Amino acid sequence: MSTIARLHRRSAALVLAAVLLLLGLAGSAPADSRVPPRTGFETRGGSSWTTGAEEADFLDAVRGRGGRAEIRRIGTTRQGRPLRLVRLGRPPAPEHPVLLLICGQHGDEPAGREACLSTVRDLAFTEHTPTGTQSPARRAREELLRRTTVLVLPTANPDGFALGTRNNSENADVNRDHIVLRTAEARAIAGVLRDYRPDLVVDLHEYHALEPQYTSDLLALWPRHPGVDAGVRAASRALVTDRLRPAAERAGLAAGVYGLWLDPASGRPMKQVAGDGQETMLRNAVGLKHSLGVLVETRVNPPGTRIGERPALLRRVRSEQVAVREALAFMARERGAVAAATAAAWRHGADPGPLVLAGADNAPPAKGETITRTPCGYWLSREQFTQTRERLALHGIEVHPRREGGLVLLDQPLRRLVPLLLDRRARFHLAAAAPVRVCS
Repeated sequence: MSTIARLHRRSAALVLAAVLLLLGLAGSAPADSRVPPRTGFETRGGSSWTTGAEEADFLDAVRGRGGRAEIRRIGTTRQGRPLRLVRLGRPPAPEHPVLLLICGQHGDEPAGREACLSTVRDLAFTEHTPTGTQSPARRAREELLRRTTVLVLPTANPDGFALGTRNNSENADVNRDHIVLRTAEARAIAGVLRDYRPDLVVDLHEYHALEPQYTSDLLALWPRHPGVDAGVRAASRALVTDRLRPAAERAGLAAGVYGLWLDPASGRPMKQVAGDGQETMLRNAVGLKHSLGVLVETRVNPPGTRIGERPALLRRVRSEQVAVREALAFMARERGAVAAATAAAWRHGADPGPLVLAGADNAPPAKGETITRTPCGYWLSREQFTQTRERLALHGIEVHPRREGGLVLLDQPLRRLVPLLLDRRARFHLAAAAPVRVCS
């Protein structure tokens, strides 16, 4: 081809590219564009959930355009889907409190996932603005990002979401697996809890209202296991009763405490529903690991709507967004008190005293569920050590290898968690280890 012909072809290509650009057909905006992306749910006006593929594109766009989001893969599901953790705000450091949002542990409860995705975007694109010009919400976001590490797991059960099921692709309930850690999803979450030691964990769920006792738009609950540090439990409960509930009511949403059926006439509790201290649930597991924990449950079937239709979906997501916004504001304003509560729990975690295997803050342990004559540790046989060492490490439990097995001393910060993992009397133990009376 002659030089003149090549020049003519190049000129024609440049003209075509210019025409396509003018017509808006030349592709998407540059990767460094500051235009915030939208979720699939937002693009369709709330008529259907953001798909898995749309989530991946959305997070890539947030990372590429926002510049404030770090995204890494922390695990892979049985069906090969990635578990992605988003980090925003300050880098991890002892002086930076950590807030962790866990979204969508149950695959058929996707409203919290939508709230988490939009929150990731809003935080990633928050810019500092002059004092006096910010809205209260923007001020809270700016304060949060300046001094706090924010972690978000937008889809904690991607296989379940793809299947439209509560459980994962192995038919396991991820939110009943935070002790034994059989599932990849629970193992990934355990690794995040160990590596980041979050000060506050917010776990977002949905529920089907049961008329007439159980009908609020938003319900919440704190860690109830009696082994949770008293200061951590009190601060978690205060977030539920003093912050989340009033915030929901200000937003025009009915709010209450999860796990209780209330008498419509007197307002008094009638029956417990999923409100116990079972340690396999995330809110209790994080409390036993010295993090404030809050479970949020929003109503799948809001009054005056039909399940699955746009008005219901919009209200479900709005309820979750109210809870997330208040949790962000709480950490922005109360980070010092929150960090003090968790630091005290870690500092006194190894203190001696009775060990509780079951019960709740509203249901005392039954006979035989409290260890008063405590051992100094637990002995794992060689087989037990081989089977449990990886999962104990994910929990952050220190194990001393020996020729014939391993020794787990109670003299460590997660002392109250150890018997729940290793005592044969615990309901969900990893191994029935032998208690040791002399650990010299």
